[in-house]
This record gives sequence, C-alpha cells and structure tokens, in this order.
Amino acid sequence: MVLHRFLLSRFYQVRPQIFLRFKGFTMAEMQNAYICHPKGSDRFSFTFHYVNDNLGVNRKFNLNRECQETINTFLNRVQCNVEKIVNQVHAKRRKKAAKKKDSGENYDTEPAPQVTVELLRSGNPVPSDDSCLSLLESKDLLILSLSGKKYHIVINPPWVEDFQLPRSILSNFPVYPCKFVGSNLNQIDCEFVWYRKTQTGVEWKEIGSGFSYTPTVEDIGHILKVTCQPRREMISGPVVEAVSKSCVEAGPGECPFELRHAFTKERTVGDSFRVMTYNILAGMYSDTDIAKTELFAHCPPYALDIDYRKQLLMKEILGYNADIICLQEVDESVYDADLLPILSLQGYSGVFNRKGGVREGLACFLYTKRFRMVKTDTSLLSAELSERSCYSSIWNTVKNNGPLLERLKDKPTTAQATVVQSLERPEKWLVIGNTHLYFHPDADHVRLLQGGQTILFLEEVVSKIKEDHPAAEVSVIFCGDFNSTPDCGVFRLLTTGFAPDTLEDWKSNENEKISGLSLRQPFKLDSACGTPPFTNYTVGFSGCLDYIYYQTDSLQVKEVYPLYTDEEIKKYTALPNIVFPSDHIALISDIQWSR
Repeated sequence: MVLHRFLLSRFYQVRPQIFLRFKGFTMAEMQNAYICHPKGSDRFSFTFHYVNDNLGVNRKFNLNRECQETINTFLNRVQCNVEKIVNQVHAKRRKKAAKKKDSGENYDTEPAPQVTVELLRSGNPVPSDDSCLSLLESKDLLILSLSGKKYHIVINPPWVEDFQLPRSILSNFPVYPCKFVGSNLNQIDCEFVWYRKTQTGVEWKEIGSGFSYTPTVEDIGHILKVTCQPRREMISGPVVEAVSKSCVEAGPGECPFELRHAFTKERTVGDSFRVMTYNILAGMYSDTDIAKTELFAHCPPYALDIDYRKQLLMKEILGYNADIICLQEVDESVYDADLLPILSLQGYSGVFNRKGGVREGLACFLYTKRFRMVKTDTSLLSAELSERSCYSSIWNTVKNNGPLLERLKDKPTTAQATVVQSLERPEKWLVIGNTHLYFHPDADHVRLLQGGQTILFLEEVVSKIKEDHPAAEVSVIFCGDFNSTPDCGVFRLLTTGFAPDTLEDWKSNENEKISGLSLRQPFKLDSACGTPPFTNYTVGFSGCLDYIYYQTDSLQVKEVYPLYTDEEIKKYTALPNIVFPSDHIALISDIQWSR
C-alpha cells in the first residue's frame, strides 16, 4: 500500500549511468559546488562547474568518491580531473599556435598553468589526513578554492536525478515531466519554465511556467524544453532541463468527454459530493500483442500507446472535478509519474494498492478541501480467504472444493477500503470500497464469491470505525469494475442484500460449482447511475460492468451525469480509440447526505 499527499522527496541514489543536461549556470550558481550523500551510503557524489575564460575551460565535473578516503586523496582527484581538461585545452591551443608559427606569426610557448586546490572549513585549511566523512557531517562553512576560484560547498542540496519529457505531446492536452526523480526537494517549491523552438532553430522562446503546460496550436511542430530549479523552501540546487525527443503534434480535436465537462465545471458544495469510478485500461495490457491484434485491433497503435492515452485520461479526469475518484487498472508507473503529481497539484491526496504481485492496481483520490483521509486497508481476496476471520463463513463452505481452490490460487483480485471524514460535517464518515473483480466467461461463481468477500471486508472496516469512533455516522460507497452485468448474482447481492444458493451463478463452471452457500450483506445499497446499456464497449462485447453503489438509508443521489450513446461509440467502431482513452467509460454521480 502506498499513501501519499504528494511532496516529492526521494532519497538520492548514485547511478553513474544516468546523465542529466544541466542548464547553463548563472554566476551565483558557479560559486556553488554540491555534495550528495544518500543516507547510509558509503559513497558520495561531488559536482561543480569550472569556468575559466583565460584558459578556455567551461566544464561540469562529476566525481563519485568513497566517504572514508582522505581529504588529500579527494583533492588530488579533483586536481587531476581539472588538470586533464586544462591540459587538453592547452594542447589544442599549442597546436593552433604551431600553425601560426609556421605562417610566421607569434607562437605562444607558455606551459599549461598549474591547477591548485584547497579546502577550507570556517576559513581554515582542512587537515589532509581527515576523512571525507568529516565533511559530510560538518555544519561549518566549507569553501573549495580551485586556482583562486572559490566555491561554497552545499551538502545534500535539492537535487534532480532523472528528468524527462514524454514521447507523445499533443496540442491542447497537458504535458508534464514523465520522470521527475530527486532528493531533498519539494515539488511545490521547485520552479519550472517551458520553452519551444523549431527542429532546426537555435533560439528557445519562453512559453509557460509551472509543473505542467498545455501546448497550443502555435506549438505544433516545435520541440519543447522544460527547466527545473529544484528547491526546498529557501534552498536551491542546480538547474536541470529536459528536451522533448519529438515535436508537438496536433491533438485529436474535441473529445466526447469534453462535452460531459460542460456539466461538471463547478465543484459540489454543501451536503453533496461528486464520486467518479473509472477503469482506465492499464498500459501493461494495452501494450500486449493480443490487445493490438485482436482485442483493440480497431484502434490505431499510436492511440493505444499509454503515452498517448494518459494525456487524454488526465484531461478527462481533471475536468470532472470529482471529490472522490476511484480508479481501476492503474499502472503503478502511471500512478507515480502522472496521477499522483498532477492530481496533488489540484488539491487531491491519493492511495494506491497493487493487485498482488501485478504492477497495476487500484487507486483512490480525495479532494482534500472536502475530505480527510483517516486510514486505508486492503485485502488480497484469494490469499486471505482462509486466513482472514471475516471470510470464515465462505471458507468453511468451499475449503473442500479442490477445483475451485485451484482456480482461485494466485488470483490477484484485491479489495481496497479508504476511510474518510467530511471536513464540513465531521460527524459524517465514508468507507469507500474499490475493486476490480476477476474476468472470465465461466467465472460468475468466482465473481459472486469475490463480491461476497469484499462486502464482508467492508463490513469489518465499518465495524472497526464504529468501535473506535462511536459518534461517527458511517456510510458506504462501493465503486469498481465488477465485470458483472445487472442480471448477475453480484448485482443481486449488492442491491437486494441476498444471493441464495440456488442462483445459476454458482454453477457457471460445472467442475467448480459451489453448493450450499448463500450470501447476505447488511448494507442497503443501490447503483447511483442505475444500469446503463454499457460502461464497457469493445468489438465483441458491450454491457454494464461498472457501478457506484451507495448506501440508500444515509445517502441519496442528487445528480447523474449523461453517458454516451451507441452512435457516439460506433463512430469509432469501439473503445478505446483516438478520442476515448479506455475500453470503459467513467461513471460520475453527485451524492448527498440524506440527513
């Protein structure tokens, strides 16, 4: 489980194979040298930029050294590295001078100047036999003198280790660094500036600022660059830059979800709050051969690529202005690099849970001006069936069903519970369930079993809250991709409270059929968006699989936002396509406290 209110601050790791482009230093920056020492590491990195116009040297130096080596050894290495460059430049000058001599011009025979290095601590030379570790632990003023040029040594400054722009950049869709990894920094404090130039151009034109930028039509055909001045409060580190590898391309035009945005321009207020659930189609699935050649063969490959789709996804999700966002099929990398940083800037906090060992899972985001995240819990359903006490009624019935247990083995289906408290009405609490049930044509019995488990899990979470907070008025909202149409047992269990042992679902696979198991659940639930004709639309199937269930005895639906027509989807054959970024559609509903 990963819980974040996004303040990007990761321990710096020394990775010599990664090189960043450092923007030209200002005079103030040239007077700084930087030591980065990861906590607990036996090595440190040392970075400085040496400029000497007289010698014709303009070079950034990076050293990776052992903490236990002596100051003398360290300074000798600094001296050798600088002398090597000075000598190379001097040799080139002598070669040019020799040509001048042959032509009768004056010939400079001066030897290469000697490089001198000295390290001062509070104005006094540091003993040469001291270890470098003493520098890393020092709080005194450290000055490096390099042939008379002085550097103030900053230890563990705000530092960017990896900084990149995405491969695909579309006009009218937000772009932001796809990789932004560093240490000792706070993304909110950092300063980002955006530039553009033509492919053959030389001059960069400033076009925007901030972590994200939305390219305009004028940017089409241009390369983008973004610079970052890493900061932590008043402390700054060296500026880095990232340049796009491809030009800005024309976007697909107005997407159908932007028409829905017309209904969600304003945020909810008072007793109502907006809930969204959305299976966003993980890149790890859309990038497979079977997805490209069979499942989504109707979709152009470029539009199936996650780098393209996530631009549409971010614009779509942000435009709904939801207070509670439940997502399924979230790539862990997309959560870390896209959803969390961008939604955090808009005032959301988030939680992510992997589905077992799979690198995709469930995410829940809260608008922090409306709700406080109290706690989160998760259950890996198959693995915990025999272990979690709340599942004992199910386990005792199925524990001797060998074929079923073999089917369930290693299934990564997960239930996520996020407990939140209303900031405007602190007595009101929500338990937000989020899940993505197992899919297979002959697995109605598995989904019904998983639905029963998830309800028991949520019931346990609710009971614990009431025990710890007796005054709390707790309601349940249960979102997800249930892979179940309204005629299935899961829908019946959740909306009527009972799934008898006579249901056909229990026999969807004759070899694994479940006998003698009836399920009950205590919550009065209904589907906030009803049962639309479809929430999933592919070439081979369309139907209602996604739901926002809400507790009817304490909550009521205030607004349901329009979905798409069959004609709107068929225009592009099926989902996903160039204007719909997933094979599912987002469900959005405004819900309010009923008392």
